[in-house]
This record gives sequence, structure tokens and C-alpha cells, in this order.
Amino acid sequence: MSKQFCPWKIDDVQLLPPSVQDYVPADHLSRLIVSLVRESLDLSAIAGSYRSGLGQPPFDPRLMTALLLHGYASGIYSSRRIARAAVERADFLMIVAGDGPDFRTISDFRRRHLEALAGLFVQVLRLAEKAGLVKLGHVALDGTKVKANASKHKAMSYVYMKKREAELQAEVDRWLAAAEAADAAEDALHGARRGDEMPDWVADKQKRLARIGEAKAALEAEAEAAAEEETRRRAAIEDRRIAEGRKKNGRTAAPPSAEPADKAQRNFTDPQSRIMKTKDGFIQGYNAQAAVDGHAQIVVACGLTNAGTDQAQLAPLLAAIKANTGRNPDELSADAGYCSAANLRTLARRRIAAYVAIGRQRHGTADATRKPRPGIVASMAAKLKRGAHRSRYRLRKQIVEPVFGQIKQARGFRQFLLRGIDKVTAEWAIVCIAHNLNKIARAA
Repeated sequence: MSKQFCPWKIDDVQLLPPSVQDYVPADHLSRLIVSLVRESLDLSAIAGSYRSGLGQPPFDPRLMTALLLHGYASGIYSSRRIARAAVERADFLMIVAGDGPDFRTISDFRRRHLEALAGLFVQVLRLAEKAGLVKLGHVALDGTKVKANASKHKAMSYVYMKKREAELQAEVDRWLAAAEAADAAEDALHGARRGDEMPDWVADKQKRLARIGEAKAALEAEAEAAAEEETRRRAAIEDRRIAEGRKKNGRTAAPPSAEPADKAQRNFTDPQSRIMKTKDGFIQGYNAQAAVDGHAQIVVACGLTNAGTDQAQLAPLLAAIKANTGRNPDELSADAGYCSAANLRTLARRRIAAYVAIGRQRHGTADATRKPRPGIVASMAAKLKRGAHRSRYRLRKQIVEPVFGQIKQARGFRQFLLRGIDKVTAEWAIVCIAHNLNKIARAA
């Protein structure tokens, strides 16, 4: 007897479900996002920007917001890929009700309402808090380097800018002189044309020279501003010393240089991104920050910087946690990148039980190669050493690092789509919103 198989009904005419929502299961993530967008999220900032009654009616902002959020929550970030999914995937097809926008409409919507979309972070966070997913018992901080929408090979150092600027200027000057000397021959050759037109590649060199000059001027302006800030800082310290009657120790420091360091770099594609070191080498990117609650791995605050170090990000993240939730966490853990006496004093003033590494640690023991001077940092080292492997610091790795793994590995967010630190900061907020939506869906 031959084996029986289920019939392949590829040619059968099917009766479609009465509602497009029946395309996906009741517990699907897309249904949760649609429900939140329609019933819980305030989209007045987006809807209120549409005022003119002229032209073709735009897509409903709720549809576009749900489509973008579901794309990010599903690991689909490109507007072209989202538009394709709205045709090929049942969950996206359900959101657009079989009549999806094209990729340019999706891209324009994201660009136009980027700030308002990023502002949904707090609304989604408060929904997670109402659902009991945010306890603020233990919050862990960390940063991760994410590639910018730019190549590191399109960056140039200040010293090379000066060298290349001189080379290009000399080359352009030579060809301009040669063109001027050959005017008569060019007139005879080209007839009615002037004959003194420059070759396209010479014009390209002039454009390249202009861009190098702009980047060089920007680096010089940044260095001058940094020098002025350092001068003001030193003056403030000196004023405090005089007011407190303390003696001056050591030699007077050299004045800060207003000229950029030779190794200072600027990228021509995304000038606000920076070369950053990662465990896999150097990338052109940004340093994305997140504060994650230990109860359900909800991101309670996020931020972004183009600085390669994390130290200056602790206070802004603490302020964001307080602004987003209305309270401080009971405990906080962070790696050695956030360790400084000023940061530890900030945590103490806010009455937060802090567990901040002072160096590379193994099994709860501080690195013996770094011996802190007596003070608040030494007290933190002793606190971590006493706890050993039972220290609350051990929670950091199991709270915040899996979140970056889920964002970068599971959902494939390895590179920003937008350029410029303001736009990239908003894009990172949308990525964190998508992460929180996934956590809410799993807990529902």
C-alpha cells in the first residue's frame, strides 16, 4: 500500500478570513503593536503635523507607526525591506491591511517624524511599568559600539589633511597654469568653445580640496573650543584654590593647544561619527548607551555619544532614568568604563547602592595591577572585594549584556541607517523601543 500524503491545495480557491487580523495568531507580536498604537500611544505629535487638505490623503499615522515599530522589532530596518515585507509577510500584510506604502513613503515618514517616534520611548516604558515589568531594584549600565553609516576609510587625520591639501593645491595650480598657457591652441582645437575649460578631473580635485579645507577648518574650530573650555576649567580650579587658601603644588601646566592633534580625524561621510576601538578592531561608529532594569530586561533609559569612553555617560543616564520613571533605582552596577570619583559621588548623593568596577575583574576580585588611592574609589574596590563572587556586581553581565546581544545578534542591528548624531540618537531610541515591545509581548 502506498503512503498517503496530505493534499497540496495550491490550485484551490480559498475563502479569505473576514478580518486581516486573522492572518496572524492572536498572541503574535504584530497584534500587540497594533493594539498599543491604536489604543495606548499618543500620536498627536505626528498626526498634528498634517494640516493641509490638499493633495492625495496620506497613510494613517497609526498604520505607519505600527509598520515601522514592527519592522524594528522584527529586525527589519531598511524602508525597502519593510515595504517588501508588507507584500510578502502575513504579519506586515495584516498591519497595512493589504494596501501598503512604498519604500519612499516609509523613508519619508521616518525622516519627517524621527523625533516624535523617538519620543514614544517614554510612553512604551510607562506601559511596561504599568505591566509590572519595571521594578528599578537593580539597574545595569553599559555601552556598545555600533557602526555609523560611513566607512572608516573615508576619514582623514589632521596631519594628512595638511599634507594632502598642499599636494592638491599644487597640482590644481599646475594644471590651471598649463590650461592658461595653452589658450591659443585650445581655441584653434575647439572652435566656438572658449577652449579654457578645465578637465572634469581637475574640477574634482578642486572639490576634494574644498572638502578637505572644510574638514580641516572644523577640526581647528573644535580644537579651539576645547582649548577655551580647558582654560575656563583651569581658571575655575585656580579661583577655588585661592578662595580656600590652599597652596599651589607643582609647576604651572602648559596652556592648552588651540591646534588639533595630528591624529585627530574627521569623516567626510558622517563628520560626527568617530573611529572607535572594539574587540573586533576599529570601526567608524557611535557609542550607544543603555540602562537596563534587572527584573525583565526593560531598557529604562538610553542615550548615544560619539565619545569612545563611557565615563561621562553615567550622570546623563541617571538623569534620564529619573525623568522617565520619576525615581532612582535602588541599586546600580556598571563596568570600569564608568568608574570615576565624581561618578561614585553622584551615586552616593542620589542614595543609590553602587557596584562599579574599578578595573578588569575576575571572579569578583579587583585587578591587582590597579591600586586606587585612598578615597571613594578605594572604598568601592574594597566593597567589591568583600563581596567576591557573591557581589551584586555579578548581576551586570546577566542584565545588560544580553540586551545588546538580542539587539545586535538576534535582530541584526549592526549599523545605523541615518547620519548625524541627532538622527542616530533618535534611531537608537527606536531600536530600544522595539526591544521593550518584544519584552512586553513575551510577558503578556
